[in-house]
Amino acid sequence: MQENGQLFVERVLISPEALKVVEQLQEKYGELIFHQSGGCCDGSSPMCYEKGEFITGSSDVWMGTVAGCNFFMSTDQFEYWKHTQLTLDVTPGRGSSFSLEIPMGIRFLIRSRIFQPHEMENLIPIKSGDDFS
Repeated sequence: MQENGQLFVERVLISPEALKVVEQLQEKYGELIFHQSGGCCDGSSPMCYEKGEFITGSSDVWMGTVAGCNFFMSTDQFEYWKHTQLTLDVTPGRGSSFSLEIPMGIRFLIRSRIFQPHEMENLIPIKSGDDFS
């Protein structure tokens, strides 16, 4: 991502397979958001909601966008994951969550890798979930 002439390293990416699913969900539901859950319902899974169905606040961190969708994570969980780049992906099987893809017989998941030291210096800035309420 480039902003004000500076090139930032993305904190969240999306796989081609997940992009196709997101595009299908956008056709059906319109604008979407993602929230990386912190252990409720489906363990620690990325959850997809219609915009406005999940309210973010000061306990959430905006990490970037995937396929035009804002991606959030709880502040506590972000402390554990802040050194990793996340890739939103999909896998066959039904999760036990309220995420929009579940009826499709698939579920979103996160793949991650640790940032290299030079990447840590140029990460996209995070924002408070309050900025999106």
